[in-house]
Amino acid sequence: MKYLDKNTEVKLSIKDAIGVGFVLVSIITLYFTLKVEIAEAKQLPPPIMTAEEFKYKDEIVTKTILLTQKDVDVIKDDVKEIKETLRLLEERLYESNSN
Repeated sequence: MKYLDKNTEVKLSIKDAIGVGFVLVSIITLYFTLKVEIAEAKQLPPPIMTAEEFKYKDEIVTKTILLTQKDVDVIKDDVKEIKETLRLLEERLYESNSN
């Protein structure tokens, strides 16, 4: 295994050096851009939900829950019908097999 020391030579082509430089510049630019955007976001007032907005959102959630409950009830009824149909079919099958 080789270790890095003061006599280690690193060979880099001009193309590689430019690529590394471009990546470093991109990362540094990204860092400072994010830093500025975060500082601006900290100065913005927090979003305020009015009582009216809360009321409307609550109504929407309640309506959605009720609609979902209705759908579940319909599905339960369908399952009951399917079970009954299956039971009848099984009875017919046993009757036909016994005869």
